[in-house]
Amino acid sequence: MLRPKKKISKRELKEDALITTYVKVTSLYEENKRTISIAVAVLALAVLAIVVFVKNRADNNEKAIAQLGAVFHYYDQGEFQTAIDGIPERNIAGLRSIVENFGNSATGDLARFYMANALFNMAKYDEAKKFFDEFSPSNEMLIVSRLSGIGACAEALGNHKEAAENFEKAATKYAKDPNAAENLSNAARNYGEAGEKEKAIEIYKRIRKSYPTSPFARDVDRFIAQLSV
Repeated sequence: MLRPKKKISKRELKEDALITTYVKVTSLYEENKRTISIAVAVLALAVLAIVVFVKNRADNNEKAIAQLGAVFHYYDQGEFQTAIDGIPERNIAGLRSIVENFGNSATGDLARFYMANALFNMAKYDEAKKFFDEFSPSNEMLIVSRLSGIGACAEALGNHKEAAENFEKAATKYAKDPNAAENLSNAARNYGEAGEKEKAIEIYKRIRKSYPTSPFARDVDRFIAQLSV
């Protein structure tokens, strides 16, 4: 005759479940401990690499700040070639060197922007455009400056459609941009040069409506009349 089964309490059920889970996890570890150990080691190395990377970026940014500060005077004075090359005999690094060595830091990236401007002022438009393209700012005004810089290089190289698109983006990227009317005017001019007259007229009308007191609104009607012929 079978004896009645003993009633198992909820506590015992929980304990039994925990024991079962523990056994499963322990067995899994024993079966795969080499793989798990490697994974943990890789994770540890990845975390260490991130810590080292962040520290190096901070150190690099400090070095870039010092070097950019030392050479900026020459850029500001319009001595663009000196600003680009630096003065090695006086241990002054140039913009090109700062970009090459610290381009991944925030200040190194800013040096890339000054490098692009310097090259543009020296009429080296292809190389200037390359540095504008590679510049990656987060500040809204610098984003606008980057786009208008790309537009100016493209216009100088005769790529009017590309120039117009970048000037238009620059004009609409930041609502408080004081240069918005100028960028729109540049966009309209380049759309006209690219043969897209309707688009050019549309932008001139936008200047007249949104920036009526701007000096760029004064000749809008004349430009529209020329494009309408």
